[in-house]
Amino acid sequence: MTQRRTFWTGAPSRFAGLGRNKARLALLALILILAACLTALGVPQSPTGASASGAAQEMTDLSLYERISAGMKGGDNYYVSAATALRAGHYPLRPFLTFRLPALSVIQAALPLWATLAMLFALVLATAIAWGARLGMALPRMLPRIAVLLLMLGSLIAFLQPELSAFHEIWAGLLVALSLALRRPGRWIEAVAIGLAAMLIRETALLYVVVMALFAWFEGQRREALGWGVAILIFAVVLGLHAHAVAGVTGPLDARSPGWFGLNGFGFFVSSLATATALQILPLWLAALLVGLLLFGWASWNDPLGLRMFALLAAYAVAIGVFARLDTFYWALMIAPVSLVGLVFVPDALRDLFVRALDLDRPRITVTRVTR
Repeated sequence: MTQRRTFWTGAPSRFAGLGRNKARLALLALILILAACLTALGVPQSPTGASASGAAQEMTDLSLYERISAGMKGGDNYYVSAATALRAGHYPLRPFLTFRLPALSVIQAALPLWATLAMLFALVLATAIAWGARLGMALPRMLPRIAVLLLMLGSLIAFLQPELSAFHEIWAGLLVALSLALRRPGRWIEAVAIGLAAMLIRETALLYVVVMALFAWFEGQRREALGWGVAILIFAVVLGLHAHAVAGVTGPLDARSPGWFGLNGFGFFVSSLATATALQILPLWLAALLVGLLLFGWASWNDPLGLRMFALLAAYAVAIGVFARLDTFYWALMIAPVSLVGLVFVPDALRDLFVRALDLDRPRITVTRVTR
């Protein structure tokens, strides 16, 4: 079998080496994924600006975070300010997870707005540069590099809006993306430290750290797996201290959260990711199909980073589909910063799959009869 020249990428996709039967099964899996993505059309529309309780409230999540920061600037500590703001907005105060971890609010309360925005844009730039460096090695041609730039801008559209800077997912999602881009075999300390920072801003970043720990373990990278495990242990200690502090400002009469078992399914993940990126401007059916294709694209990239990104998207798809409520659609921001970039790997992946499924690259033998 001769190696075919690639269209976009510098090397063949993960599917280029599949046998005919496995390639046909992969094509069937792609069709099923695309069909599953279209279930987004049946998901109730996510309420814009909804509060954490899921009911109509006097205060949106953004104004809640801003009110917490204002209270801290007025002299209150984080937990007193957060409890006051939650009660004022008729939010639930129990269990303790209804309180965000204090790291981001403490930083934003200590800094002027311009400094916070400067930090945010610096983080966006660092994330884009780190991913550009990793993708540049896989995409040697100019046209796909331009495509990556456009897709990355489309992925980062929400992260470039100053009015969303109080959202914890904005910061944690960028930190997750930066951590993932910086991780390399034998070089993981920076990635672990940034992953820990993401967890200390938004608890749902724990899912990313668990995925990375599992990959390291099954790849035989025991020291790296231990590093991710230590980060999880530190996070668990911080979470325990957080729970104790919340207990000091809440009581049995405070409202309880309705829970986090939304059970809205895979289609809700698809629509949430579309809402978190530039896909929101497209008709939902088209955006849903593109989400399916970007999942396929990440899975096809024959690089450990591509497989990790696909696993991360799959893990958050499960988490959002099972646990997120309609008003917590913004959980998808955790994996949005570079998600659309997966589309750049689709052309080569589709060609490789069709070539292998149809045996188009099998050598042909021509018999010529020679007459005398």
